[in-house]
Amino acid sequence: MSKKLTVIILTALIPLVLGATPVNADPGGNGNENGQKQHDHKDKGNKGNQNKGNGHDDYDDVSVTITFNQARGMAVNYGIIGYKPLPPGIAKNLARGKPLPPGIAKKRVPVTMLNGLPHYPGYEWYTVGDDLVLVAVTTLIVNTILQGVFN
Repeated sequence: MSKKLTVIILTALIPLVLGATPVNADPGGNGNENGQKQHDHKDKGNKGNQNKGNGHDDYDDVSVTITFNQARGMAVNYGIIGYKPLPPGIAKNLARGKPLPPGIAKKRVPVTMLNGLPHYPGYEWYTVGDDLVLVAVTTLIVNTILQGVFN
């Protein structure tokens, strides 16, 4: 019986202990935007290049193996050309590593061309204006943009 009681008490205390950790956070309002005390300098190295050089970014889960010339050749062979580019105001919002802008007109790549494109699990190819775009299915984060493929 005491073992069961110990398990019940520990089960009840763990959420309380984990829930109490935000109490230790800086309450703010002290004019220090970073939430650190003025005398806290133990972590002041240059962190700007942390992810550079390792070949991976947060949105770079796949390495695209198709080039513009290959994709353009497929588009011409299948007659999937003549698409109009996005208006400049919308085109500037389409960027690698960002989600697709809301309300942007995206179409699935025609099946004939899709069969020739490399397949990456968790990603789909879309036509956005005259661009070929690889997008993460769950987050709609843009991984790759091949500009003007369908022009």
